[in-house]
Amino acid sequence: MTYQEKLSEIRKQMKADQVGAYIIPSADPHISEYLPKHYECIPYVSGFHGSAGTLVITADFAGLWTDFRYFEQATEQLSGSGFELVKQKVQHAPEYIQWLKATLPAGAVVAADEKLLSVLLGELITAEIGLADLHFSHKDYISPIWQNRPELPVEPAYLISAEAAGQTVKEKLTAVRVAMEQAGTDFHLVSSLDDMAWLFNIRGKDVNYNPVVLSFALISQDHATIFIQPDKLTEEDKIDLLKSGTEVLAYTEIERSISHIPAGSKILLDPKRNCYAYLKLLPESVKINRATNPSTVLKAVKNETEVQNTREAMRKDGIAITRFLIWLEENIGKTTITEISAAAKLGSYRAADPAYVGDSFNTISAYAAHAALPHYGASEQSNVPLLNKGLYLVDSGGQYFYGTTDITRTIPLGETTAEEKKDYTLVLKGMIEGCRLQFPAGTCGYQIDAVSRRPLWEHGINYGHGTGHGVGYFLNVHEGPQVFNPTANPVAIEPGMITSIEPGVYRPGRHGIRIENLVHTIATEKNEFNDFLAFETLTLAPIHTGILQMELLEKAQIEWLNSYHELVYEKLSPGLDPTEAAWLKDATKAI
Repeated sequence: MTYQEKLSEIRKQMKADQVGAYIIPSADPHISEYLPKHYECIPYVSGFHGSAGTLVITADFAGLWTDFRYFEQATEQLSGSGFELVKQKVQHAPEYIQWLKATLPAGAVVAADEKLLSVLLGELITAEIGLADLHFSHKDYISPIWQNRPELPVEPAYLISAEAAGQTVKEKLTAVRVAMEQAGTDFHLVSSLDDMAWLFNIRGKDVNYNPVVLSFALISQDHATIFIQPDKLTEEDKIDLLKSGTEVLAYTEIERSISHIPAGSKILLDPKRNCYAYLKLLPESVKINRATNPSTVLKAVKNETEVQNTREAMRKDGIAITRFLIWLEENIGKTTITEISAAAKLGSYRAADPAYVGDSFNTISAYAAHAALPHYGASEQSNVPLLNKGLYLVDSGGQYFYGTTDITRTIPLGETTAEEKKDYTLVLKGMIEGCRLQFPAGTCGYQIDAVSRRPLWEHGINYGHGTGHGVGYFLNVHEGPQVFNPTANPVAIEPGMITSIEPGVYRPGRHGIRIENLVHTIATEKNEFNDFLAFETLTLAPIHTGILQMELLEKAQIEWLNSYHELVYEKLSPGLDPTEAAWLKDATKAI
């Protein structure tokens, strides 16, 4: 079927059920960011392949609500689909709810698949549309029309050792149970795949880029059950889990188990990380404590094994990046290099490491004007050659058995304009200001976000994405609960957290610039004013200095950059051959 035919079939079902509007979010029952193909409903229905967006269908309108990162991509991919782009003003905000309230007549029904709505979103939609005398209903209009729908993934899962994880499953469950006891709860439902992976030291290949496995867990004070496809784990792995007090049941058994939680029990349930449908399966007498998964907070604070192994992942990744930069410099203008072939070359350098598992996200390989799209993904249609002029942005990362990386470098390929040089310098200033910051305990991400933006604000420049996100340990490259962005997220930055710092400048039709390092929060000093924290920079790769406008840099920023480059050379040069080390020596020389 064409996209317009699919739209027509959905509308037929809506008409038969007297539904006024149908919502299709980008989600699965685990409320994941990256989805298994079975749940890629938005690409199937509309052709849009961005990782953030919501479709809303009425009898006479079909729209995709998404943010500025995807405006150009959505315009191109929605062409001829019957869907229109609706430009969100605020990233991740469900602005379509207000549109529904203003558009639909009183008494109309709004429907969605409750398995694809988080508890938070499901309750918000229900409450908000109720104010306009609209009603909510659970409907799945995708399954009846999706012929040859991809099955759920069948690749095997595996356990990682306690030595590699730094903690046993039993120790992690004990920590979760302490939090459950403090919350006064008897049970805890875990649906989010990265929490599952961390808590049970389990990894797999069910989702692109994130080494997670489709699974749920129900935890009580004396028992834990994992719900997973039975053939995913070996008998040996099941025995190992059993030793930690964890039983393994079939993936589909989760719904029966939720509905049979004993009457009068209290359950800890994360409203952001569990689906609305499963909330409704709970017996009416079960009391619900809505709170962030304890494991979400616990896994954000890396243990010493995780930190040390991540340092090694950064060193190996830095060697791959360095070799890529050398290759690019030696070949640009001499042979044909495209956005896609450059990304593939970088991937090949990473893949040379025996511990490499795969990319941690789809590489953003963006030349010139394409780099002005923060989440640009090169396709066969958009792929362009890199020329020996202008700027090339590459945002990439690797999954290694001992850590996850995420790095952005913007590389001048030849002649650059005064505007490009100024913007590049200001972005670097913002990144350095974030990395070199010392701050009191209790500081939240929005405060650090403002510090990194200040050098750009002073020149009347801003960027529409956050400054940083948490990063997992051989897990999701986007990890909470901490985040560096303008929203008033109350999560304080703690020692052990690993977070990105990645300011940018984007000038549509001209260029985009972003420079990103990952940092590890450490304790620095304690005095009569407070406990103070700072950042250890983990990412190890040269930052191009040839186009810097030195008059814009402050002395402390120059000192930080020179010290950083000294560290890069010290850590990476032993893993390079003499010619490569000589190149790196020149690339990291003091300015």
